[in-house]
Amino acid sequence: MGAALILIGFLVGRPTLNATTRTLLFFGMGALPIGAAAAANVQGYEATQKREFCGSCHVMIPQASDSIDVKSIGLASRHARNPYFGDKNCYTCHADYGMFGTVLTKIGGMRHVWLYYTEFHGMPLAEATEKIHLRKPYPNDNCMQCHSTELQGWLASADHRASLQDVRAGRVSCASAGCHGVAHPTTKPPGPLPAQLAAAIDAGAPVSGWGPGGAMAEDAGSAEAGRTR
Repeated sequence: MGAALILIGFLVGRPTLNATTRTLLFFGMGALPIGAAAAANVQGYEATQKREFCGSCHVMIPQASDSIDVKSIGLASRHARNPYFGDKNCYTCHADYGMFGTVLTKIGGMRHVWLYYTEFHGMPLAEATEKIHLRKPYPNDNCMQCHSTELQGWLASADHRASLQDVRAGRVSCASAGCHGVAHPTTKPPGPLPAQLAAAIDAGAPVSGWGPGGAMAEDAGSAEAGRTR
């Protein structure tokens, strides 16, 4: 607003181009617009890190809903209950942690926006859930930003010690049915969704509690096992 007022005042008043006018034009055409753009980018960056933003596309509703379900045993929900992740658990887990990680993550996010508006915007949720998949295997490097695989608490597990080199090399996925389970309730093996899960999604019913490959967790014992692996 300030920049607009300065420019309007200059165009209407046509003041002499002295030092004061140049200073005002500097702020009106340079400093204020650049500052406003920078502030908007920071605000936008902060907003896009939140789970609410990720869940604003209807095709992500099952994943976002599961994340806030305190009864879910999925990895996403368990991490969302950790204060370190909180309402930024989607971004924290899916962000690229390389040297240019923030930029690459946002470029990947823009790809998601493009695909949503060109392919998935008008698609029924059940159909979208069938088609949406990870573009590439989920990297263990993302897990190892927090779980370094070097501390004694991690190495105390016999399974961890046995698979240590494979985990570090990415040959065994942490987020798989054979290890800590899948991240989201709609994660599935190759092929169609199980009929019961597909029907639940199509009807808009709650889908939290579904385990690897679309199997429903049967009892508290299986839930506890998922938490302690």
